[in-house]
Amino acid sequence: MSGHDGYRRCRVPKGEMMASHSAFLFDVDGTLVDSNDLHAEAWAETFRAFGHDIPTARIRFQIGKGGDNLIPALLPDASEGEREAMDEHRGPLFKRDYLPRVTPFPYVRELFERLAGEAAAIMLASSSDQSDVDHHVEMLGISGLIRGATSRDDAARTKPCPDIFAAALELLGEPDKARVRVVGDSPWDMIAAGRIGLAALGFRCGGFGEADLRAAGASMMFDGPGDMLERW
Repeated sequence: MSGHDGYRRCRVPKGEMMASHSAFLFDVDGTLVDSNDLHAEAWAETFRAFGHDIPTARIRFQIGKGGDNLIPALLPDASEGEREAMDEHRGPLFKRDYLPRVTPFPYVRELFERLAGEAAAIMLASSSDQSDVDHHVEMLGISGLIRGATSRDDAARTKPCPDIFAAALELLGEPDKARVRVVGDSPWDMIAAGRIGLAALGFRCGGFGEADLRAAGASMMFDGPGDMLERW
């Protein structure tokens, strides 16, 4: 079992979370850590290994999705077997060559301390696998500040499908959705939030354009964790 199972598997009994408390569901890649370009490079390398030369800039706009949705968007004619093989190839490649190069955005811990001090429940909800999320939690030093984390390991489908956010709400004991905010950096976070009836806040630090984030449903925009900390 992961050393972080305590934070990511403890469910709040349904109805026990006080209505006056807010909850925030934070995406991770591009929102809390600077990893989007690295994910795009890892996918480009993977596609080349399978004979597909896809420009990294084209891949970049799809970052935020898991392989189940990213690969069909870029290679709609690929067979199911090829899709699975590419997804399985990319995981170890990213962990070996790219994950050590990921860096945290500034003021993440300070932002979480502020929100936790205001009795807000903080959940992470990522399209990456749980081992990557655990790595980022340790790097950011936030395990004691979050209520839990969900990942592609907890959902049948990744963003822009809402499954990962639905799993996070279940861990929180199904709080009032009006008191919950999704925080993410990609249009796929915004779309997934809207599909489950959640309001979303957009971060520009992931490299997506503000117009794309607002068109996908972002109700407020911040430069990143530091900007949210300053303005919240």
